[in-house]
Amino acid sequence: MTREFKKPVSGEIVKIGPSLKEDCLIFGIETSCDETSASVVLNGRKVLSSVISSQIDTHKIYGGVVPEVAARMHLEAINAVIEEAKESAGIKMQDITAFSSTAGPGLVGALLVGANAAKTLSLVHDKPFIAVNHLNAHVCANFLNSSLEPPFICLLISGGHTIIIKVNSYDNHEILGETLDDAVGEAYDKTARLLGLPYPGGVHLDKLAQSGDKTKFKFTEAKTDGKYDFSFSGLKTAALRLIKSFDANDIPIKDISASFQENVSSTLLKKTLKAADDFKINKIALAGGVAANSEIRRKFFELQNSGFEVFAPEIQYCTDNAAMVASCAYFLSNISDELDIEVFSR
Repeated sequence: MTREFKKPVSGEIVKIGPSLKEDCLIFGIETSCDETSASVVLNGRKVLSSVISSQIDTHKIYGGVVPEVAARMHLEAINAVIEEAKESAGIKMQDITAFSSTAGPGLVGALLVGANAAKTLSLVHDKPFIAVNHLNAHVCANFLNSSLEPPFICLLISGGHTIIIKVNSYDNHEILGETLDDAVGEAYDKTARLLGLPYPGGVHLDKLAQSGDKTKFKFTEAKTDGKYDFSFSGLKTAALRLIKSFDANDIPIKDISASFQENVSSTLLKKTLKAADDFKINKIALAGGVAANSEIRRKFFELQNSGFEVFAPEIQYCTDNAAMVASCAYFLSNISDELDIEVFSR
């Protein structure tokens, strides 16, 4: 599989894809939310550099990401991050095959910073520009430093999305099911906030759950019409009612965290395993920020004892990063190389 992209100045055609014999160096830029990231990836798999400037300490003050603040911080960091990624990779910009960036979904103001930076580099160095879908990029994080090949079932779990995807080929991703309300990461963060945990709440809830009793409280799994769909808003409400049943100074935070996490991880496993069994696919991959969760990873990797091949990105590539963007630009064909493409929030 190869695709043809046009250089913006000379109009020359550049071929990119896994069936090419020539090496391809993709420079990726990611600014969809609160990480400013740049990366150089060889042939969609080998990470030569990955630089991430996080804004978590700033947004922690507000208890969540403030879009205007995020965009301004991206502007302040983008040039230094790009330069560091180039230097760490030990390459010159003329060595790059194409420049890529996230077009969406994400915060529009933040996305514009990365997209405009990649477009500018594309014009200055006369290299193709490739716009990438953020969700496809998370799936492609599994190809980084990995030998994974399609077909496989991918569970994409993040702050804004919970999706089961059937990856038929590198450039054919089929959505089987998704959340009908809250995404799993959103449910984690909202529940963590109810427990009084600091931002980002999901990480702190996961740590507390590891020393709690996951059988202490029983949360009911939500029923959905679609066999691969999810619903987590009811779980969040049930957690709220449980928390309110205790005195403020006597809330069993660890046990509630562990019981909440047991419900979420079991539901995710059950639905994903159902998809894998139905389509007779024995390869399963995790993707997205919540794929870094300790209990979710443990449950899924236990499937290896039942004959499944299980994959997940290294922890640093679960959250937003530019390496996955570069990988996506290399492998996928359902993306745009038009310089006038607009970024999008959803």
